[in-house]
Amino acid sequence: MGEIVSFRQMKDGTQEDYLLLERGEREYVRALPERLIAALMKLKSALPGYPVTRYEHSLQAATRAWRDGADDELVVAALLHDIGDDLAPYNHAEVAAAVLRPYVRAEVTWIVEQHGIFQSYYYAHHYGGNRHGRDRLREHRWYTACASFCERWDQSSFDPDYPSEPLERFEPMLREIFSRPPHDARFVAREAF
Repeated sequence: MGEIVSFRQMKDGTQEDYLLLERGEREYVRALPERLIAALMKLKSALPGYPVTRYEHSLQAATRAWRDGADDELVVAALLHDIGDDLAPYNHAEVAAAVLRPYVRAEVTWIVEQHGIFQSYYYAHHYGGNRHGRDRLREHRWYTACASFCERWDQSSFDPDYPSEPLERFEPMLREIFSRPPHDARFVAREAF
């Protein structure tokens, strides 16, 4: 099992305890790209009624972003935008944004976090809902970017005949982004160890 900390309550931990934990967490974080790829593979299970799996949808969205010349952060965001579907089907966008947040610029995180409400533009009226719910965000500086993300890459990526790039095309981008040190101030404080 290896070394373990001396405390039973965090308040009783020593510097040595927390340095030990930090070493273990660094190793765990280094394996994040592999866990993300494994999470993408879990999206191969089909949701009833869709013409493609969520995995293929993710590949299509990333392929469209890549072919449109989007930068690596947006391509990886397109690849991972639905990564939260398995565990949080009603707030999957927030989960995906939380995964991305420490590693990408704020614009990309906001787009992913809001894509659920922006996507409802295409279907909410069929359920009697308000397809214009996204309009409450119309004054936000990244509104147009999110609307474009959804129009060009997300809502259009359910085509079983679309020639998607394989995951291997995007793996280097994903690995590079998730191998970066976190840039968000909430995570940088841990770098002091």
